[in-house]
Amino acid sequence: MDDARKHTIGSIEKLTDYSDYNLYKMDICYDYSIDRIIDRKITDDESALGAILQEVLPDYPVNLKMPNFGCSAFTMKNPDSVMMGRNYDFKNDTSSMLVYCTPKDGYRSVAFAALDNVNANNPEQSDETRLATLLSPFICLDGINEKGVSIAVLTLDSSPVRQQSGKPVIATTLAIRLVLDRAATTEEAVELFQKYDMFASSGRDYHFYVTDSTGDGRVVEYDCDSYDRKLVVTKSPAVTNFFVMYKDFVKPYQKNGVYGHGRERYDKIINILKENNIQTKETAWQALVAASQAPNPNDITSNTQWSIVYDNTNLTADIAIRRDWKTVTKYSLKENKIIE
Repeated sequence: MDDARKHTIGSIEKLTDYSDYNLYKMDICYDYSIDRIIDRKITDDESALGAILQEVLPDYPVNLKMPNFGCSAFTMKNPDSVMMGRNYDFKNDTSSMLVYCTPKDGYRSVAFAALDNVNANNPEQSDETRLATLLSPFICLDGINEKGVSIAVLTLDSSPVRQQSGKPVIATTLAIRLVLDRAATTEEAVELFQKYDMFASSGRDYHFYVTDSTGDGRVVEYDCDSYDRKLVVTKSPAVTNFFVMYKDFVKPYQKNGVYGHGRERYDKIINILKENNIQTKETAWQALVAASQAPNPNDITSNTQWSIVYDNTNLTADIAIRRDWKTVTKYSLKENKIIE
């Protein structure tokens, strides 16, 4: 293993002290190329995993699975800052990793990876788990970059999108990395999505929520009623697990066929934002608490694993793990460190 990867593993820091699942941080010290990964021709889950492994760990066997994800996200704005709130909901408990990246051809960013997806809930347990954490840049589910662009991915109930228009193919979590590395605004993020055919990994369908330092919040979706799964972008202050473009077809507290579910969480967030004329970080936490979900082994989008308030103006992230609202870890992207 080269020195850069050794330094990356050596940078792992445990930030919380729960008895089971925890929050960790690591700095990605090795060079990677998102373009090389895409150029390896992704056609399915196996080829997507292979492309990532070839870039990160070509000589090591690692047990990796592509993730599923539920969640809620929203944008709020006040005179001092723009924030994105984000709940990551998934039925299986997981440790999480703050992943700091400084690509040579892109923007600095910090993003969140669910370590259960690489069988590394305790990153320091073995050589295998330490190696698995090196894949973290490419399994992140949300994040923010130095330009104040934040992004999150959320699951849907429709059939997985598999566009085949002849453009280069990009898989779900690679789109997260692409936006964090390359987009300086929400509009630039949308332009990036438009350059690729989307392959939804792990047998699930997804949409993306992107916002920037101006408060331009948009949902990027692949129309479930379109034969070629046309990309549709909709301005929205919030998003959960239904097609925002078909919001009028979605009722709360029920499944709504291909159009999705979670309207009740969306409504709670919207109501809280409307009730607060001055939207502060406390408002964001109020909305996250209202939209959070308790564990339910029969519901893949239950069990809030982490809640984050990304500040797109001041480039910070405030994090609570598994609904422990009294314990908040505060991170500064400008300084790449935990702050008081």
